[in-house]
Amino acid sequence: MLTAFVNRILADPLLLFGVISGVLSVYAFVPYIRDTIARRNKPERASWLIWSVLGSIALASMIAEGASAALWFAVVQVGGTIVVFLLSIRRGHGAYLCKRNRVILPIAAAGLVLWYLTDTPAIALVISISISLLAGSVTIWKAFRDPDSETLTTWVVALVASWFAVLSVGTLDLYMLAYPLYLLTLYVGIVVAITVGRATGQAPFVDTFVWYSRRAQQGYVMPPPSYPPVMLVEAA
Repeated sequence: MLTAFVNRILADPLLLFGVISGVLSVYAFVPYIRDTIARRNKPERASWLIWSVLGSIALASMIAEGASAALWFAVVQVGGTIVVFLLSIRRGHGAYLCKRNRVILPIAAAGLVLWYLTDTPAIALVISISISLLAGSVTIWKAFRDPDSETLTTWVVALVASWFAVLSVGTLDLYMLAYPLYLLTLYVGIVVAITVGRATGQAPFVDTFVWYSRRAQQGYVMPPPSYPPVMLVEAA
């Protein structure tokens, strides 16, 4: 059975490209998940939340439209994205239920309603990709300002995987090409941001904020949420 499956892959170039993109995507997520668990990088919560929701919508619409070889890539991407988002809740950067998400997620829900009413998955896919690009801009900016908070290997391998996903489509079907081309564009942006950020010596973000307590008559600095407040200055 395994031999027959391998022979089938080798005999079908599009299926081969699809399998390669899926395998590379799995490999790309491994170092990112490892570094997130070890707190060596900090996923942007807002981006990964939106990518998880909208990636799932895009995947569902691709399945509904009959995508085949390109699904290897899409399934791994969505699954890995959900895992990273769950890890980012405790080990990530930024608010994952920010004001922008309160606008973006209802729009995504509206896309699902339009899909249901029109029976046109393309509507859901276009809306998902458009909004996901906005979410990606948050990670691109963070990758530039704090390049050491992102695992470069992951994004380079993911970029290559997305290119193989584009090849696996095999036709100039813009609908089928939309999702892998979107991810290819996103990954190029992140890789360039990390590279330029490191080359220009960007200082890392200070993930803190300061407030003054009138009742306690002293100032505090709040580090990331897993740490207790530290007294900054006492009132005279």
